[in-house]
Amino acid sequence: MPRLEPAMARIRVKDLRLRTFIGIKEEEILNKQDVLINLTILYPAADAVRDNDIDHALNYRTITKAIIQHVEDNRFALLERLTQEIVDLVMAHPQVRYAEVEVDKPHALRFAESVSITLAAHRE
Repeated sequence: MPRLEPAMARIRVKDLRLRTFIGIKEEEILNKQDVLINLTILYPAADAVRDNDIDHALNYRTITKAIIQHVEDNRFALLERLTQEIVDLVMAHPQVRYAEVEVDKPHALRFAESVSITLAAHRE
């Protein structure tokens, strides 16, 4: 993860629990499952800090609502694909300098709490 520079804000969305179709087995194709999503987003926040104005801040609510709709309205064979599509949604906002997304699939393995995939993207 990039170093947090002065006036750079780190937003974290923790444990966003959604239901979607994820997997390749027949049971997974036919039944929605829980996924747990964690986001880390960096963006330059100097204007938002200075002006105390929502118009100068990155609206994490808008981003989260887009993620919810996308995840719940689509089907995914692989965690990798789901995770990348969420990264792409976050990076669609020009203010975002860095995004890291971790998606957990609870109980994907018999003796494990979950399996997760983490992907990241950045822009200069």
